[in-house]
Amino acid sequence: MSDIVTERSGDVTWLRLNRPERRNAYDAAMAAELTAAVDAAIDSGVIVITGTDRAFCAGGFLANLADPDEGEIRAMFAASMRLFDAIRRSPRPVIACVNGAAAGGGNELVVACDLAVAGESATFGQTGPRVGSAPVLGGTNMLAMSVGEKRAKEISMLCRRYDAKTALELGMINTVVPDEQLEDATTAMAKELLAMSPRYLEIAKISSNVWWNHAHDSFQSGLGMLAQAIGSEDMIEGATAFIEKRTPQFRRTEART
Repeated sequence: MSDIVTERSGDVTWLRLNRPERRNAYDAAMAAELTAAVDAAIDSGVIVITGTDRAFCAGGFLANLADPDEGEIRAMFAASMRLFDAIRRSPRPVIACVNGAAAGGGNELVVACDLAVAGESATFGQTGPRVGSAPVLGGTNMLAMSVGEKRAKEISMLCRRYDAKTALELGMINTVVPDEQLEDATTAMAKELLAMSPRYLEIAKISSNVWWNHAHDSFQSGLGMLAQAIGSEDMIEGATAFIEKRTPQFRRTEART
């Protein structure tokens, strides 16, 4: 079974995350497969990323974080960065078709996409500080361009969940439709894009990446800090609590004067 299912419908390429048993959370191999699929879809006019079953994407696969292998975790971080960059550098518009929960890195995947259509049952939010991580690939930086600094800090630090209507009001997505109309609405948006000049769509897209490009140093330094924290007490406690479905018990370090 492939982690990514590729479907072509006319000039639209649909890429479906296909690990529903873990809510389409990705590991390094799955992120690499999705990156390759995005790159390979250059011959289409529009790319759509969506999830299978009732989840969009739960972000990075957390099971490994409870008993971390440094090499594997670093590989997942690097693969995430390559994936998001591939979406941003693709000459084709990329639409997130959000069919369920977009959590943690899944929410950052929505940030990386150019446009986003959500079903009414979709939810959005970051999970980092709750599970022993931090959303450094969009949640702590790029998201502020859409929702404002204070709200972005709320999203990344308080780890709240937002329904699709609220996400629309905040500017995190473009439109919300009934769940049963989600793929039709996404197809309609894709058709609008297909009526435009592909040359000038590419210019508009690449030009709009100005803030993403400025934030790139923040992405890299953030990943570096996360790598240094691999195996930390907070990472293990956060990931273990997530897996065990309990509240984490983080220990606060006393400040030194």
